[in-house]
Amino acid sequence: MLHTAGVVLALKGLKKNYGAKEVLKGIDLTVTGGQIIGYIGPNGAGKSTTIKLLLGLEEDYQGEIEIFGQKLNPGDYDYKRKIGYVPEIAELYDNLTAIEYLTFTGELYGMEASRVEIKAKRLMRAFGLDNVFYSRISSFSKGMKQKVMIISSLLHDPELLFLDEPLSGLDANSVMIFKEILSQLAASGKTIFYSSHIMDVVEKISNRIILINGGKIVADGSFEELKEQNIEGSLEQIFNQLTGFDEFRELAGEFVSIVREV
Repeated sequence: MLHTAGVVLALKGLKKNYGAKEVLKGIDLTVTGGQIIGYIGPNGAGKSTTIKLLLGLEEDYQGEIEIFGQKLNPGDYDYKRKIGYVPEIAELYDNLTAIEYLTFTGELYGMEASRVEIKAKRLMRAFGLDNVFYSRISSFSKGMKQKVMIISSLLHDPELLFLDEPLSGLDANSVMIFKEILSQLAASGKTIFYSSHIMDVVEKISNRIILINGGKIVADGSFEELKEQNIEGSLEQIFNQLTGFDEFRELAGEFVSIVREV
């Protein structure tokens, strides 16, 4: 067994194919409680596949997955009561009001409807949504929908939180609040998997950064450790170095030159 005290998540030799295409080529990873993990990589590197496997949304893999000390088996659902998830694209039931949606979500996690409604209203008020409790989600802006999605992922007080581009559509003040929320959640022992292409945010909020490229982990450590192992500079520069993407200036120059053609 992979489980040791404090280990929330463990992957061993995780491989996943889609037909002849090998997407994950052997991921080994151990995560303890209280970490904010920046899980980054270029498109097609295997980030979303990893998260879908951990959420039980994809199956048919090789290797082992353990969550909360239990080996994950097809059809397991109980562990999901301790997990929160904010997907990259928020798919909400637009015909419901915010309170109806959040009550529905809370009940799926086994919470009582009356308790969910009280808690949801308090969280909405704290997030600046106190005037739209009973408004239909179809009338919400992108940022408001994102806030509802974030609240729905935290209603049941999960131990493990998966966030895929969670800042999408949020205004500057809300971003500051949410980053502080993540910091305080981690300090209380929660574990947060944070996937984003916004490198400066990942750099600032993560105490551990995992870079996946071509289905394999190519870097794992704090930002300071990655800088020591690679180059002095920003996470974006380290990312470009490790993924071999050093053509961005030339490509941008070509694009601008075409734009400026008369």
